Amino acid sequence: MSLPPGFLDELRTRLTLSSVVGRKVVWDLRKSNQARGDWWAPCPFHQEKSPSFHVDDRKGFYYCFGCHAKGDAVTFLKETENLSFMEAVEVLAREAGLTMPDRDPRAQERADRRSQLIAAAEEAAKWFRLQLRSAAAGPARDYLARRGLSPEAQDRWGLGYAPDARQGLFQALTARGLAADLVVEAGLCARPEDGGAPYDRFRNRIIFPIRDGRGRVISFGGRAMDAAARAKYLNGPETPIFDKGRTLYNLDRAREAAGKGAPVILAEGYMDVIALAEAGFTGAVAPLGTAVTEDQLRLLWRLAPEPVVALDGDAAGLRAGLRLVDLALPLIEAGQSLRFATLPGGQDPDELIRARGAAAMQQVLDQARPMVALLWARAIEGRVFDSPERRAALDKDLRAQLARIRDPGLRAHYEQEIRRLRADLFGPTRPAGAPRGTGRGRMQGLPPPPAAASASARASALAAAPGDDGSRLIEAAIFAALVRHPGLIADFLPDLEQMTPTDPDHAGIRAALLAAAEAPDRLDTPVLAALAAQAHVGIAPAVRSDDIDFARLCIAADLARLTAHRGARAEIEEAIRDLDEAPDEVLTRRLSQAAEARHRADRPPTEDSPDMGEDRAALSAHLQKLIEDQIWVRKRR
Repeated sequence: MSLPPGFLDELRTRLTLSSVVGRKVVWDLRKSNQARGDWWAPCPFHQEKSPSFHVDDRKGFYYCFGCHAKGDAVTFLKETENLSFMEAVEVLAREAGLTMPDRDPRAQERADRRSQLIAAAEEAAKWFRLQLRSAAAGPARDYLARRGLSPEAQDRWGLGYAPDARQGLFQALTARGLAADLVVEAGLCARPEDGGAPYDRFRNRIIFPIRDGRGRVISFGGRAMDAAARAKYLNGPETPIFDKGRTLYNLDRAREAAGKGAPVILAEGYMDVIALAEAGFTGAVAPLGTAVTEDQLRLLWRLAPEPVVALDGDAAGLRAGLRLVDLALPLIEAGQSLRFATLPGGQDPDELIRARGAAAMQQVLDQARPMVALLWARAIEGRVFDSPERRAALDKDLRAQLARIRDPGLRAHYEQEIRRLRADLFGPTRPAGAPRGTGRGRMQGLPPPPAAASASARASALAAAPGDDGSRLIEAAIFAALVRHPGLIADFLPDLEQMTPTDPDHAGIRAALLAAAEAPDRLDTPVLAALAAQAHVGIAPAVRSDDIDFARLCIAADLARLTAHRGARAEIEEAIRDLDEAPDEVLTRRLSQAAEARHRADRPPTEDSPDMGEDRAALSAHLQKLIEDQIWVRKRR
């Protein structure tokens, strides 16, 4: 449905953003300025202790300087409560005392139908719980008791029982006035192909209610009591209210727990989640009978920036972990990844906790490994690297994997860690008893490495790794130009977000510029004033010029130079790390390439170097004009 013009503006006028956000955060009153509607708190979207989450009531906009979450009141409700856009608007409208405009008739029908389906699922949950207390459910209660679940725990999780009857649930629900079509559409019953009366989907099974992010029952999972059943676990089908690839078991409770600082743990199934939560790990969730999907992975990251995946300690658990690594690689970014905890002895979390208690589970979680560890383990598992060709094949495989990481900064860190692991594997020594020439130990019997770099190479100017390669001055020029032309901040917001300043003062300037993206008039802090007063930035063309288009070109060119400088620095640092292995000619070649990259970046624009196309030509012409006007000469009044 489309909202009439002005409705959202009226909604935002009646509600302050801080009143909406304040239900999920604890404000830092020392940093906040309540009179100005300027609020700060630890971010509700990722775990942190410092208040980097900013709410501006005047603009109705929030932004986190840590995880870069941003939006308005509608966005906040969508992200924190897993609501659709219209659901979030409806919640805010009720709080503001506004009447929702008339819906499109078809949209209203769909919303009403969803409400009816959820009501049917809630009625089914009550009936299943009642059946668990019946005489027929004795074996089910005994099974749950053997799994360590007391009657109180069963009630907490709303567990139930589906009797071994063809139409037990169907007759119970229709007797309460629910239409047969509604019961079928909710996924509770199914129609036979011959068109006969609907029959129950769940029979002789322990029932686990599946809830959405708001705690409403939307489907069920059932564990068979008959060992001969075709499926040990059975989930409800896809329905208008249940998409198994877009939700997680225990999502509603885990979201609340994560907001209070509990670690988020991804387990395999219902019993694992219940066992973890009952043992105190209340942030546990699980997929619903399928491999983890991209949507579920993004749900996990909404709960915590680095969830822990609890892998069953068997081959199937490891395969599941590696599939998740492949799914996550293109999606990870700085501060957003996964860790993997492998349980011992082929156990799952439920078995480990029942056998050795919560402390043993905590120890496993404390030893969780980063994604790069699984990536490396898979690459070398069972392989022999006794020839250059085999080692080159390893390098090729790893390059292909790392190329899938979209964040260039993060990819560079992965490459650095892979180089470290590779150096350890192919080092000159190996631990006693380690297999020879396999992926499980360091390589032996290889030809000696090339002669180390000579003393003259080590003493070269480039190898000396000067502390400042000019990046700091370029950063200062970029920041000063944005201070001079604050209207350009929004144009370069992605570049600012990805930038890692070389100077601590610059980190504060970057944060101030990001905060000013929506409010350029707030660029009056002392640190920015000090920056603009520095001589080396005060004469920068973009700072001296009033031409905003020219300033845009200068900033873009400086950003390109900064990228080239940092690429050259990375190449030099890598060459320095290889001083003990690389011969002079290799070192010289790599350092020469780095120097040429910097030279190309710093080379003045010419017609023979049209890398910037028309922008470069325009920049060159404008720079020539500035030279002719001698803008660096102070004009006398």
